[in-house]
Amino acid sequence: MALDIKFTFLLLILFAASILDIKAQSHATKLTEEERAQVVEEVSQLLRDNYIFPEVAEEMAELIKEGLKNNYKSLEWPQEFAECLTEDLRSISNDRHLSVIFEQKPVMGQNSSGSPDAKRNYLDNQRRDNFGFKELKILDGNIGYLNLKGFVHADFAKETAVAAMNFLANADAVIIDLRENGGGSPTMIQLISSYFFKGDPIHLNTFYNRPNDETWETWTLEEIPGKRMPDVDLYILTSNYTFSAAEEFAYNLRHLNRATIVGETTGGGAHPVQRMVVADRFMISLPTGRAINPITKTNWEGVGVEPHMKVESDEALLTAQIMALETLAGKASPETKKLYEWHLTNFKAQEEPLQLEGSQLVRYTGVYGPREVTVENGKLFYKRSGSPKFELIPLDRGLFGIKDMSNFRVKFHEENNEVKAMTGIYLNGNEETYTKGN
Repeated sequence: MALDIKFTFLLLILFAASILDIKAQSHATKLTEEERAQVVEEVSQLLRDNYIFPEVAEEMAELIKEGLKNNYKSLEWPQEFAECLTEDLRSISNDRHLSVIFEQKPVMGQNSSGSPDAKRNYLDNQRRDNFGFKELKILDGNIGYLNLKGFVHADFAKETAVAAMNFLANADAVIIDLRENGGGSPTMIQLISSYFFKGDPIHLNTFYNRPNDETWETWTLEEIPGKRMPDVDLYILTSNYTFSAAEEFAYNLRHLNRATIVGETTGGGAHPVQRMVVADRFMISLPTGRAINPITKTNWEGVGVEPHMKVESDEALLTAQIMALETLAGKASPETKKLYEWHLTNFKAQEEPLQLEGSQLVRYTGVYGPREVTVENGKLFYKRSGSPKFELIPLDRGLFGIKDMSNFRVKFHEENNEVKAMTGIYLNGNEETYTKGN
């Protein structure tokens, strides 16, 4: 499948992050009446020729034509003119991919993929950002976690992606965090998705491009470097910031019944874009195509991707961890189930923290053999001789976890409402009990 050729027009805000942050107003020269008119005329024509919905394009063109006669006359600075045009265009289209951008340096002669210098700068920035692969680790309970902040084109980021997926290959469940992911390239969606299916190609999405009147499909890859994870439970975290290609990844896997989406409804941008030059100092980020999911026959434009489990975005990771461990425990052998339930107890305590008053904490303080329990600033701390001090986290009455030590916890034993002993309990089942004061 000739994906590199097929996706040359699909930038999906590849360069948008750097462009939209431009603060060039202070060094820009003021607009002339002729430049305003030229920008409106060229934007209108580009919309009519390329925007995915011709009828909507015509409405937008008429609106900014009227704006040129009235509202735009008072706009002297190019940045505020670009912002006003964007606002007006979106008032008709409700398309967050559509924007007019002012650039400090002249852009005459650039094609839709940007100048060579812009490409080099972009790639340098992506390398410094590890191509969006920001965090990779194994969470308690053997849950793999990937914080992915962008879907960089596979031509540039494949090596990093393959390394990340192979790191996750032995996890019992995987969580991919897209809460801060604003989009990118379908080629990376294709690559990562392929690891979660068997070798037979799976139809992920279909794209239609209006300028070329062309339709093509994306499928999972028949061959990938490393181990596939077709049976591993997969969770995708979303927020209202999650956008564009990040939404496609979640939407595809949701409707293929391959992933559980946890978090907030996403931003709702399903139209691939192309950047085009306008006049001498402006660009337009112009949606020229649309996604057509092979199952729903539609996409997430304007409505976003609805989670299976809707929670605030800052609660999504903990919620997904609990869901993953409950699912794993439900199908595990008795021995393995104990391991999952151990970590599940810790996570549920984070979800609904127990609050203990100072008088309740003091009862646990004292020396228990080589271990000492103290209270500081309203918190209980545990220390073993020769070891650092750790905060105790209440899990249940008399049962405490150890902060930053997931494989050990302590249980206090009471008699006549007085704490008499403490048992150190290890994840492997070993226990050590010490009497208070000895």
